[in-house]
Amino acid sequence: MPSVKALEAKKQVVDEIKNKLNDSKTVVLFNYHGLTDNDSKELRIKLKDSGSDYKIYKNTLLKLALKDMNIDLDNYLEGPTAIVFSSDDLEAIKVLSKFAKTHKTLELKAGVVEGNVADTNKLKEFAAIPSREGLYTMLAGGMIAIVKDLSIALNLLAEQKEN
Repeated sequence: MPSVKALEAKKQVVDEIKNKLNDSKTVVLFNYHGLTDNDSKELRIKLKDSGSDYKIYKNTLLKLALKDMNIDLDNYLEGPTAIVFSSDDLEAIKVLSKFAKTHKTLELKAGVVEGNVADTNKLKEFAAIPSREGLYTMLAGGMIAIVKDLSIALNLLAEQKEN
């Protein structure tokens, strides 16, 4: 039977996971098996720059924390699993997807985005969404095109009335 001290340490880890889940907009589970130490350090830096936190916990402790939070990801907690907690909706997914393209051993398993469970296919869809700045650029380009078309139409109308 485990000692009281060991049980208390596990309870603290489960509480830490639950706190991180509460504070995160997005959580992503991925298979890190096969990443070298340098790859792992590089990924940690990229995730930290995006406002995300990358941790490795025992699957049993993750299952306990997720169960307490009524999140069902048990099917994805097989084998080596790392978890990313992010305060941004999509940035962690984008970083992991981009990193997975150059590091074939990294495999996205599942995630929770704004309280909804997302499988691998849904995570790929989220990764394809342009960044916030990209969306702003698209919006500005569309607005400029409307103003440009309006100015051309008004110019043609003015020229027509002059004649």
